[in-house]
Amino acid sequence: MRLILFDIDGTIMESGGAGVRSLDYAFRDVISSENIFADISMAGKTDLQIVREGLRMLGLPPDNGYVPKILQSYLRHLRTEILKSDKQLKPGIIEALEALKIQSSKYGLGLLTGNFEQGARIKLGAFELNDYFPTGAFGSDHEDRNMLLPVAVERFRGHTGMDVGYAECIVIGDTPRDVACAKPYRASCIAVATGPYGTDSLADAGADFVLDDLSDTENLMALLNRL
Repeated sequence: MRLILFDIDGTIMESGGAGVRSLDYAFRDVISSENIFADISMAGKTDLQIVREGLRMLGLPPDNGYVPKILQSYLRHLRTEILKSDKQLKPGIIEALEALKIQSSKYGLGLLTGNFEQGARIKLGAFELNDYFPTGAFGSDHEDRNMLLPVAVERFRGHTGMDVGYAECIVIGDTPRDVACAKPYRASCIAVATGPYGTDSLADAGADFVLDDLSDTENLMALLNRL
């Protein structure tokens, strides 16, 4: 059994800016500050990391009781923004997920995403994709993305009863941070240039394979068999 762990934003889908707008609205609601994230790069970071960076930019300590309030406001706005945003799935996602589902005796599916868990479910729910991912690790589990793979493995074990070693995991993501979170555990990574990073940057980060996108399902399955 191999555990395939998908990132969400930039890999599975584009939210049309719904996540950024919702965070901005949450900071406006809770702290009366706007456009906090215009100069903060979010790619590959956890939501908790992003929120704490925003608080530090305002000169506020990251553990001051604001985070739960910001999260509550963020989720409220996200439920609305995801419905009206120019969201879209990345090429080949449905076909890839269906191919992996057919081979469920060989491949398990999970999430490894920087999103807060409830936020991840809202985004995936907009495309009715939650059933593909019964378990996962989320930005609400730890601020440091590099700590999330063991969480994903443990949750998969708890859900299925199957033991999967860290080295049997394959992360699929679109940023160097997706690559980096796999390497400490000898897990593999297939990087896709469907986000803000090109193929050269992803290859330089150490991805095992780099694809333009996931539109070639047959090629993806062949690469998985080589890892």
